[in-house]
Amino acid sequence: MILSESARAVFAVLATAGSATRPRLAADAGLSKPTVSAAVAELEAAGLAAHSGTASGGIGRTAAVYRLGPAAGTVLAVDLGPAHTRVRGCALDGSLLAEATTSRADAADAVRETLVALPADAPLRTIVVAVGDVTAQDREGTGMRPATAKAGPAYDAMAVALPPGVPVHLENNVNCAALAELHEGAARGRHTFGYLRIGVGVGLGIVVGGRVLRGANGAAGELARLPYPWDDDREPRREALEEYVGAHSLLHRAARAWQSADGPCPRTTEQLFALAAEGRATARAVVARHAADVGRLAAAVAAVLDPGLIVLGGSTGADPQLLPGVRAELERLSWPTEVVSSTVGDLGTVTGAAGLAVARGVQTVTEAVRAKD
Repeated sequence: MILSESARAVFAVLATAGSATRPRLAADAGLSKPTVSAAVAELEAAGLAAHSGTASGGIGRTAAVYRLGPAAGTVLAVDLGPAHTRVRGCALDGSLLAEATTSRADAADAVRETLVALPADAPLRTIVVAVGDVTAQDREGTGMRPATAKAGPAYDAMAVALPPGVPVHLENNVNCAALAELHEGAARGRHTFGYLRIGVGVGLGIVVGGRVLRGANGAAGELARLPYPWDDDREPRREALEEYVGAHSLLHRAARAWQSADGPCPRTTEQLFALAAEGRATARAVVARHAADVGRLAAAVAAVLDPGLIVLGGSTGADPQLLPGVRAELERLSWPTEVVSSTVGDLGTVTGAAGLAVARGVQTVTEAVRAKD
Protein backbone atom coordinates (compact mmCIF):
# COMPACT_ATOMS: atom_id res chain seq x y z
CA MET A 1 0.00 0.00 0.00
CA ILE A 2 1.32 3.44 -0.95
CA LEU A 3 -0.08 6.55 0.73
CA SER A 4 0.83 10.15 0.10
CA GLU A 5 2.35 12.16 2.90
CA SER A 6 -0.81 14.25 3.24
CA ALA A 7 -3.00 11.13 3.45
CA ARG A 8 -0.81 9.76 6.24
CA ALA A 9 -1.04 13.03 8.13
CA VAL A 10 -4.83 13.13 7.80
CA PHE A 11 -5.12 9.49 8.86
CA ALA A 12 -3.12 10.19 12.03
CA VAL A 13 -5.36 13.15 12.88
CA LEU A 14 -8.50 11.13 12.21
CA ALA A 15 -7.28 8.30 14.43
CA THR A 16 -6.72 10.76 17.28
CA ALA A 17 -10.01 12.57 16.81
CA GLY A 18 -12.20 9.52 16.23
CA SER A 19 -14.36 11.47 13.81
CA ALA A 20 -13.91 14.86 12.19
CA THR A 21 -15.05 17.15 9.41
CA ARG A 22 -12.74 18.21 6.60
CA PRO A 23 -12.27 21.71 8.07
CA ARG A 24 -11.17 20.20 11.36
CA LEU A 25 -8.86 17.75 9.60
CA ALA A 26 -7.34 20.67 7.68
CA ALA A 27 -6.82 22.69 10.86
CA ASP A 28 -5.36 19.82 12.91
CA ALA A 29 -3.13 18.51 10.11
CA GLY A 30 -1.98 21.98 9.05
CA LEU A 31 -3.01 21.37 5.46
CA SER A 32 -5.10 23.29 2.94
CA LYS A 33 -8.72 22.27 2.39
CA PRO A 34 -8.09 21.11 -1.20
CA THR A 35 -5.15 18.98 0.01
CA VAL A 36 -7.31 17.47 2.76
CA SER A 37 -10.10 16.73 0.28
CA ALA A 38 -7.66 14.84 -1.92
CA ALA A 39 -6.21 13.01 1.11
CA VAL A 40 -9.66 11.98 2.35
CA ALA A 41 -10.55 10.66 -1.11
CA GLU A 42 -7.31 8.66 -1.10
CA LEU A 43 -8.07 7.22 2.34
CA GLU A 44 -11.65 6.36 1.38
CA ALA A 45 -10.44 4.53 -1.72
CA ALA A 46 -8.09 2.48 0.49
CA GLY A 47 -10.84 1.75 3.02
CA LEU A 48 -8.93 3.66 5.71
CA ALA A 49 -11.59 6.37 6.10
CA ALA A 50 -15.35 6.37 5.71
CA HIS A 51 -18.16 8.92 5.62
CA SER A 52 -20.16 8.75 8.87
CA GLY A 53 -22.75 11.54 8.55
CA THR A 54 -22.93 15.31 8.61
CA ALA A 55 -22.46 18.06 11.16
CA SER A 56 -24.31 21.36 11.22
CA GLY A 57 -22.27 24.50 10.83
CA GLY A 58 -23.08 28.19 10.92
CA ILE A 59 -25.95 29.72 8.89
CA GLY A 60 -27.46 26.35 8.06
CA ARG A 61 -24.28 24.93 6.54
CA THR A 62 -23.44 21.25 6.94
CA ALA A 63 -20.14 19.45 6.69
CA ALA A 64 -19.38 15.79 6.02
CA VAL A 65 -18.05 13.86 8.99
CA TYR A 66 -15.46 11.12 8.54
CA ARG A 67 -14.27 8.26 10.73
CA LEU A 68 -11.76 5.45 10.29
CA GLY A 69 -12.72 2.83 7.72
CA PRO A 70 -12.69 -0.95 8.23
CA ALA A 71 -9.27 -1.32 6.60
CA ALA A 72 -7.73 0.81 9.36
CA GLY A 73 -7.73 -2.30 11.48
CA THR A 74 -7.57 -3.15 15.15
CA VAL A 75 -5.04 -3.73 17.92
CA LEU A 76 -4.78 -6.10 20.88
CA ALA A 77 -3.57 -5.29 24.40
CA VAL A 78 -2.80 -7.95 27.02
CA ASP A 79 -2.08 -7.30 30.70
CA LEU A 80 -0.39 -10.50 31.84
CA GLY A 81 -0.82 -9.74 35.53
CA PRO A 82 0.37 -11.86 38.48
CA ALA A 83 -3.13 -13.13 39.24
CA HIS A 84 -5.41 -11.98 36.43
CA THR A 85 -5.04 -11.46 32.70
CA ARG A 86 -6.96 -8.59 31.10
CA VAL A 87 -7.28 -8.37 27.34
CA ARG A 88 -8.66 -5.55 25.20
CA GLY A 89 -9.25 -5.26 21.49
CA CYS A 90 -9.53 -1.70 20.18
CA ALA A 91 -9.99 0.19 16.95
CA LEU A 92 -7.23 2.57 15.91
CA ASP A 93 -9.24 5.49 17.28
CA GLY A 94 -8.97 3.88 20.72
CA SER A 95 -12.60 2.77 20.96
CA LEU A 96 -13.10 -0.50 22.82
CA LEU A 97 -14.34 -3.36 20.64
CA ALA A 98 -13.92 -6.40 22.90
CA GLU A 99 -12.43 -7.39 26.23
CA ALA A 100 -11.98 -10.37 28.51
CA THR A 101 -10.64 -11.00 32.01
CA THR A 102 -9.54 -14.34 33.36
CA SER A 103 -6.96 -16.00 35.57
CA ARG A 104 -3.34 -15.89 34.49
CA ALA A 105 -3.46 -19.63 33.87
CA ASP A 106 -6.23 -19.12 31.30
CA ALA A 107 -4.59 -16.16 29.54
CA ALA A 108 -4.53 -17.88 26.15
CA ASP A 109 -8.30 -18.45 26.33
CA ALA A 110 -8.89 -14.75 27.08
CA VAL A 111 -6.80 -13.79 24.07
CA ARG A 112 -8.71 -16.17 21.80
CA GLU A 113 -12.06 -14.93 23.12
CA THR A 114 -11.14 -11.32 22.40
CA LEU A 115 -9.73 -12.04 18.95
CA VAL A 116 -12.90 -13.86 17.91
CA ALA A 117 -14.98 -10.83 18.94
CA LEU A 118 -13.02 -8.41 16.74
CA PRO A 119 -14.36 -7.50 13.28
CA ALA A 120 -13.36 -10.21 10.83
CA ASP A 121 -12.74 -7.73 8.00
CA ALA A 122 -10.41 -5.50 10.04
CA PRO A 123 -6.69 -6.39 9.96
CA LEU A 124 -4.95 -6.78 13.32
CA ARG A 125 -2.17 -4.20 13.20
CA THR A 126 -0.16 -4.81 16.38
CA ILE A 127 -0.19 -6.50 19.78
CA VAL A 128 1.15 -5.08 23.05
CA VAL A 129 1.70 -7.41 26.00
CA ALA A 130 2.35 -5.92 29.45
CA VAL A 131 4.51 -8.14 31.64
CA GLY A 132 5.86 -7.82 35.16
CA ASP A 133 9.42 -7.93 34.00
CA VAL A 134 12.18 -6.06 32.25
CA THR A 135 11.69 -6.46 28.50
CA ALA A 136 14.56 -7.02 26.11
CA GLN A 137 14.54 -4.56 23.22
CA ASP A 138 15.76 -5.06 19.69
CA ARG A 139 17.32 -2.26 17.62
CA GLU A 140 13.90 -0.97 16.62
CA GLY A 141 12.75 -0.80 20.24
CA THR A 142 10.38 -3.76 20.01
CA GLY A 143 10.23 -5.92 23.13
CA MET A 144 10.55 -9.50 21.89
CA ARG A 145 10.62 -11.45 25.18
CA PRO A 146 10.79 -10.87 28.90
CA ALA A 147 14.45 -10.30 29.67
CA THR A 148 14.49 -12.49 32.80
CA ALA A 149 12.72 -15.62 33.98
CA LYS A 150 10.00 -13.76 35.91
CA ALA A 151 7.39 -13.56 33.17
CA GLY A 152 8.87 -15.86 30.53
CA PRO A 153 6.85 -19.05 31.18
CA ALA A 154 3.55 -17.16 31.54
CA TYR A 155 4.26 -15.25 28.34
CA ASP A 156 5.07 -18.43 26.42
CA ALA A 157 1.82 -20.06 27.59
CA MET A 158 -0.19 -17.04 26.45
CA ALA A 159 1.71 -16.47 23.20
CA VAL A 160 0.41 -19.68 21.62
CA ALA A 161 -2.91 -17.85 21.12
CA LEU A 162 -1.39 -14.88 19.29
CA PRO A 163 -1.91 -14.87 15.52
CA PRO A 164 1.28 -15.27 13.47
CA GLY A 165 2.62 -12.44 11.38
CA VAL A 166 1.37 -9.63 13.65
CA PRO A 167 4.02 -7.41 15.31
CA VAL A 168 4.22 -8.05 19.08
CA HIS A 169 5.64 -5.49 21.47
CA LEU A 170 6.37 -6.33 25.10
CA GLU A 171 6.30 -3.56 27.69
CA ASN A 172 6.81 -3.50 31.43
CA ASN A 173 3.47 -3.39 33.25
CA VAL A 174 4.42 -0.44 35.46
CA ASN A 175 5.42 1.56 32.39
CA CYS A 176 2.02 0.81 30.86
CA ALA A 177 0.24 1.99 34.01
CA ALA A 178 2.34 5.16 33.98
CA LEU A 179 1.17 5.85 30.43
CA ALA A 180 -2.43 5.41 31.55
CA GLU A 181 -1.89 7.96 34.33
CA LEU A 182 -0.31 10.33 31.80
CA HIS A 183 -3.13 10.20 29.29
CA GLU A 184 -6.20 9.44 31.39
CA GLY A 185 -5.31 9.55 35.07
CA ALA A 186 -3.80 11.54 37.90
CA ALA A 187 -0.86 12.85 35.82
CA ARG A 188 -2.97 14.15 32.94
CA GLY A 189 -1.51 17.45 31.78
CA ARG A 190 1.86 16.74 33.40
CA HIS A 191 4.82 15.85 31.21
CA THR A 192 7.25 14.67 33.89
CA PHE A 193 6.38 12.48 36.89
CA GLY A 194 7.07 9.19 38.61
CA TYR A 195 4.46 6.45 38.93
CA LEU A 196 5.32 4.50 42.09
CA ARG A 197 3.56 1.14 42.27
CA ILE A 198 3.41 -0.58 45.64
CA GLY A 199 1.71 -3.95 45.93
CA VAL A 200 3.00 -7.50 45.92
CA GLY A 201 6.17 -5.94 44.55
CA VAL A 202 7.47 -2.44 43.88
CA GLY A 203 8.18 -0.61 40.65
CA LEU A 204 8.57 2.83 39.17
CA GLY A 205 7.37 4.16 35.85
CA ILE A 206 9.39 7.23 34.86
CA VAL A 207 7.85 9.72 32.44
CA VAL A 208 10.06 12.55 31.20
CA GLY A 209 8.85 14.98 28.57
CA GLY A 210 5.73 12.90 27.99
CA ARG A 211 7.70 9.73 27.22
CA VAL A 212 8.51 6.68 29.31
CA LEU A 213 12.18 6.45 30.25
CA ARG A 214 13.32 2.85 29.75
CA GLY A 215 17.07 3.01 30.26
CA ALA A 216 19.95 1.27 28.51
CA ASN A 217 18.80 -2.19 29.62
CA GLY A 218 15.08 -1.50 29.62
CA ALA A 219 15.32 -1.57 33.41
CA ALA A 220 14.80 2.05 34.44
CA GLY A 221 12.57 2.15 37.51
CA GLU A 222 13.39 -1.35 38.75
CA LEU A 223 13.35 -0.27 42.38
CA ALA A 224 13.64 -3.87 43.55
CA ARG A 225 17.31 -3.66 42.59
CA LEU A 226 18.06 -0.76 44.93
CA PRO A 227 20.66 -2.05 47.43
CA TYR A 228 18.93 -2.92 50.71
CA PRO A 229 19.61 -2.98 53.59
CA TRP A 230 22.51 -0.61 54.15
CA ASP A 231 23.65 -1.86 57.50
CA ASP A 232 27.01 -2.64 59.13
CA ASP A 233 25.84 -6.13 60.06
CA ARG A 234 23.87 -7.15 56.93
CA GLU A 235 24.85 -7.34 53.29
CA PRO A 236 22.38 -6.03 50.69
CA ARG A 237 20.50 -8.79 48.84
CA ARG A 238 19.03 -8.61 45.37
CA GLU A 239 15.34 -7.57 45.53
CA ALA A 240 15.47 -7.39 49.35
CA LEU A 241 13.84 -3.94 49.23
CA GLU A 242 10.88 -5.32 47.25
CA GLU A 243 10.57 -8.13 49.78
CA TYR A 244 10.52 -5.62 52.65
CA VAL A 245 8.02 -3.15 51.17
CA GLY A 246 5.82 -5.70 49.39
CA ALA A 247 2.42 -6.91 50.51
CA HIS A 248 3.61 -10.20 52.00
CA SER A 249 5.95 -8.49 54.46
CA LEU A 250 3.25 -5.94 55.25
CA LEU A 251 0.94 -8.75 56.33
CA HIS A 252 3.72 -10.39 58.34
CA ARG A 253 4.26 -7.13 60.22
CA ALA A 254 0.54 -6.92 60.88
CA ALA A 255 0.54 -10.47 62.23
CA ARG A 256 3.43 -9.72 64.60
CA ALA A 257 1.73 -6.58 65.89
CA TRP A 258 -1.74 -8.10 66.21
CA GLN A 259 -3.25 -8.62 69.65
CA SER A 260 -5.98 -11.04 70.63
CA ALA A 261 -8.17 -8.09 71.58
CA ASP A 262 -7.94 -6.84 67.97
CA GLY A 263 -10.06 -9.71 66.69
CA PRO A 264 -9.18 -11.91 63.69
CA CYS A 265 -5.86 -11.00 62.09
CA PRO A 266 -6.25 -9.71 58.51
CA ARG A 267 -5.21 -12.24 55.90
CA THR A 268 -5.17 -9.82 52.97
CA THR A 269 -4.02 -6.25 52.53
CA GLU A 270 -7.59 -5.31 51.61
CA GLN A 271 -8.76 -6.53 55.01
CA LEU A 272 -5.91 -4.68 56.74
CA PHE A 273 -6.73 -1.38 55.08
CA ALA A 274 -10.44 -1.84 55.71
CA LEU A 275 -9.78 -2.30 59.44
CA ALA A 276 -7.55 0.77 59.45
CA ALA A 277 -10.32 2.76 57.78
CA GLU A 278 -12.65 1.61 60.59
CA GLY A 279 -10.25 3.12 63.11
CA ARG A 280 -8.76 -0.10 64.54
CA ALA A 281 -5.65 1.06 66.38
CA THR A 282 -3.29 -1.78 65.48
CA ALA A 283 -4.30 -1.72 61.82
CA ARG A 284 -3.85 2.05 61.73
CA ALA A 285 -0.38 1.73 63.25
CA VAL A 286 0.70 -0.89 60.71
CA VAL A 287 -0.64 1.19 57.82
CA ALA A 288 1.09 4.29 59.20
CA ARG A 289 4.38 2.39 59.33
CA HIS A 290 3.83 1.26 55.74
CA ALA A 291 3.14 4.85 54.69
CA ALA A 292 6.43 5.95 56.22
CA ASP A 293 8.28 3.19 54.37
CA VAL A 294 6.66 4.19 51.07
CA GLY A 295 7.51 7.82 51.88
CA ARG A 296 11.18 6.91 52.22
CA LEU A 297 11.07 5.14 48.90
CA ALA A 298 9.39 8.19 47.37
CA ALA A 299 12.16 10.35 48.84
CA ALA A 300 14.73 8.18 47.06
CA VAL A 301 12.83 8.68 43.81
CA ALA A 302 12.68 12.43 44.36
CA ALA A 303 16.39 12.57 45.18
CA VAL A 304 17.33 10.98 41.86
CA LEU A 305 14.65 12.33 39.51
CA ASP A 306 13.15 15.43 41.11
CA PRO A 307 9.97 14.65 39.14
CA GLY A 308 7.73 17.26 40.76
CA LEU A 309 4.90 14.72 40.95
CA ILE A 310 4.70 11.16 42.25
CA VAL A 311 1.58 9.11 41.58
CA LEU A 312 1.03 6.26 44.02
CA GLY A 313 -0.48 3.12 42.52
CA GLY A 314 -0.70 -0.59 43.14
CA SER A 315 -2.84 -2.73 45.40
CA THR A 316 -1.63 -0.97 48.56
CA GLY A 317 0.02 2.15 47.15
CA ALA A 318 -3.18 3.57 45.68
CA ASP A 319 -5.05 3.54 48.99
CA PRO A 320 -5.59 7.19 50.01
CA GLN A 321 -4.90 6.28 53.64
CA LEU A 322 -1.20 6.27 52.75
CA LEU A 323 -1.12 9.82 51.41
CA PRO A 324 -0.67 11.79 54.66
CA GLY A 325 2.17 9.59 55.88
CA VAL A 326 3.92 9.45 52.52
CA ARG A 327 3.70 13.21 52.11
CA ALA A 328 5.01 13.84 55.63
CA GLU A 329 7.99 11.50 55.25
CA LEU A 330 8.83 12.85 51.82
CA GLU A 331 8.67 16.43 53.12
CA ARG A 332 10.95 15.48 56.00
CA LEU A 333 13.57 13.86 53.79
CA SER A 334 13.47 15.66 50.45
CA TRP A 335 12.39 18.78 48.58
CA PRO A 336 8.82 19.75 47.69
CA THR A 337 7.18 17.03 45.58
CA GLU A 338 3.47 16.63 44.95
CA VAL A 339 2.09 13.18 45.83
CA VAL A 340 -1.32 11.94 44.65
CA SER A 341 -3.14 8.62 44.44
CA SER A 342 -3.70 6.82 41.15
CA THR A 343 -7.07 7.37 39.50
CA VAL A 344 -6.91 4.57 36.90
CA GLY A 345 -6.91 1.72 39.44
CA ASP A 346 -6.56 -1.95 38.52
CA LEU A 347 -7.28 -1.24 34.85
CA GLY A 348 -4.30 1.07 34.50
CA THR A 349 -1.95 -1.50 32.98
CA VAL A 350 -4.32 -2.76 30.28
CA THR A 351 -5.46 0.82 29.60
CA GLY A 352 -1.88 1.94 29.07
CA ALA A 353 -1.07 -1.13 26.99
CA ALA A 354 -4.11 -0.43 24.79
CA GLY A 355 -3.04 3.18 24.30
CA LEU A 356 0.45 2.05 23.33
CA ALA A 357 -1.00 -0.53 20.96
CA VAL A 358 -3.17 2.11 19.28
CA ALA A 359 -0.17 4.43 18.82
CA ARG A 360 1.86 1.61 17.30
CA GLY A 361 -1.06 0.54 15.14
CA VAL A 362 -1.36 4.03 13.69
CA GLN A 363 2.39 4.00 13.04
CA THR A 364 1.98 0.73 11.18
CA VAL A 365 -0.38 2.44 8.75
CA THR A 366 1.33 5.83 8.50
CA GLU A 367 5.00 4.89 8.61
CA ALA A 368 5.23 1.45 7.05
CA VAL A 369 4.36 2.82 3.62
CA ARG A 370 6.33 4.89 1.17
CA ALA A 371 5.35 8.40 0.26
CA LYS A 372 4.40 9.16 -3.34
CA ASP A 373 7.38 11.11 -4.62
